[in-house]
Amino acid sequence: MNKLIVFKKLKPFLPLYLMMIPCVTYLIINNYIPMVGIISAFKSFKATEGLLGSPWVGLKNFEFLFRTSDIGVIIRNTLLYNVAFILVNNFVGIILAILITGVKNDRLKKVYQSSVLLPFTMSMVVISYVVFAFLSQQNGMLNNSILQNNPVEWYSDATWWPLILTLVQCWKYVGYGALIYIAGISVIDRSLYEAGAIDGAGTWKQMTHITLPALVPSIITLFLLSIGRIFYSDFGLFYLIPQNSGMLFDVTATIDTYVYSALMSPGGIGRSAAAGLVQAIVGFVLVLLVNAIVRKFSSKDAIF
Repeated sequence: MNKLIVFKKLKPFLPLYLMMIPCVTYLIINNYIPMVGIISAFKSFKATEGLLGSPWVGLKNFEFLFRTSDIGVIIRNTLLYNVAFILVNNFVGIILAILITGVKNDRLKKVYQSSVLLPFTMSMVVISYVVFAFLSQQNGMLNNSILQNNPVEWYSDATWWPLILTLVQCWKYVGYGALIYIAGISVIDRSLYEAGAIDGAGTWKQMTHITLPALVPSIITLFLLSIGRIFYSDFGLFYLIPQNSGMLFDVTATIDTYVYSALMSPGGIGRSAAAGLVQAIVGFVLVLLVNAIVRKFSSKDAIF
């Protein structure tokens, strides 16, 4: 009898459960089964002996990451770039979302939405060639036009690369966040804007007192997701865009590029797994910490 009651309660949701099957299968195969490989962080992996048969080395693989003389530069770059990306992308994304939703022509609005998302669909390899077309010393657009009388050796001068990488990252990824903010703005009750206009609120006051407060949940969600990957870096951005130039090491070296170099050396699999485990643990702890802070001040805006 109890089973029959449970079945009747679940029956209306059966189509949803069936739709979940492909997603759950994907998560199990691609996210949970590979977690067995975590043990390689504590082993000296040898292909001939396999993952389980390889000898244990304890925390030796972690020493590779923390005992290098460049650890300060690597962690500094990883953290500071991610902080810059979070701040710039959210600020620009919100501005773009507000400007696009303010467009009255529906066709133009769709064109603008597609335009800001287009770079997100492009491979970082393609973007690296686009950047190279601008910055090439001999044939670059900048050196052959604006800087013709004073050309810059972009790929050996580290001065401008923090700005260049931030701009490229923003150009590629800001469209994704902007669409989320556009979706958030589209569900705001239009009567709030009408009431604000009647009370004499102009565009600026409507934005600061209606639009931005309504976007707070979306902002917090994207912020928490970004915090979870603050110890990671976009490998393609920091490896392909600067053309892997050794002259730019101080401003382009991050944990992921350093791990890639380790992967190319003997014993690299264990060292790479150790670095990935550290990144995952730090990201997990930071998400819990920031979410706890958000929950303390506004429980309804916390993820959990």
